[in-house]
Amino acid sequence: MSTQVDNNKKALSSVDELRRNARRQVEEGAVTEGYEADRNQILKMLNEALATELVCVMRYRRHYFMAKGLESEPISKEFLQHSNEELSHADKLAQRIAQLGGEPVFNPNLICGLSHAEYVETEDLKEMVKENLVAERIAIDSYREMINFIGNSDSTTRRILEEILEVEEEHADELCDLLAET
Repeated sequence: MSTQVDNNKKALSSVDELRRNARRQVEEGAVTEGYEADRNQILKMLNEALATELVCVMRYRRHYFMAKGLESEPISKEFLQHSNEELSHADKLAQRIAQLGGEPVFNPNLICGLSHAEYVETEDLKEMVKENLVAERIAIDSYREMINFIGNSDSTTRRILEEILEVEEEHADELCDLLAET
């Protein structure tokens, strides 16, 4: 029973078609015949995003431990919170990579080369805030580009990236406020 919703949308599959298709290539797990994205390109982008998040985790952690001075306590707490949130993003990305049949890259020798953000060490509190803000702005543009590239071809990955983007924008706002205060 295929039904046409409108001229711009595909017809819905019958229950028998859905069942038949689900049995084909069952070892592919969540990636069904209806998956329209270029899986290799999506996996490449997701591993770059994963590497970016991991670099941000390490930079924020270092800044958390290295922040010194009278104004450092609230700022270092913000760094720790952001680090934890970036780690959560990394976990979501790694989970999606595995779900799509890929392998998340955690090799430290490869991460910096894949990351869009840089790992910048500094001992100056204001520079720490600034470098983290730069990295958040890079992440924001990267995620926007990935979301636009995916379009409607992979709604699950798109939704994950949109959720991460929302948090990255919050981080940028918070860091911008901190930068104005220091």
